[in-house]
Amino acid sequence: MKQAKIVDCELIHLPKVTAHAGSITSLNNSMDVLFDVKRVFYIYDIPSGESRGAHAHRICHQLLIATSGSFKVSVFDGAEFFEFILDRPDIGLYIPPGIWASEFDFSGGGICLVLASHEYDEGDYIRDYKNFLAWKSR
Repeated sequence: MKQAKIVDCELIHLPKVTAHAGSITSLNNSMDVLFDVKRVFYIYDIPSGESRGAHAHRICHQLLIATSGSFKVSVFDGAEFFEFILDRPDIGLYIPPGIWASEFDFSGGGICLVLASHEYDEGDYIRDYKNFLAWKSR
């Protein structure tokens, strides 16, 4: 799926139930998330001015959620660039394989929850920007 485009990245409104005691968002594989989740991780304690990500995946789909605070996500498909702001725990950003993504401008206490379609595999990552551009142009 290396031909993914910016339009394939989308904000997903996650189910939210609000009550007097607070809110809850519960996610189900292939229903609320566009893929079966095989891996969950989160990044936090990001120092001011630091960024994360700056890579693409060959086959892994991801859903990024700001569970606390906020951060920005830049996405690039090899031709077009777009920037999203994630600042609500009931909104996720779907990123398909073949998209270069970077997370940055984290607020204090910002937490990025990542749901991934595949278990960790270093071979799935494209971490060098020039290699990403070459891969996309094939």
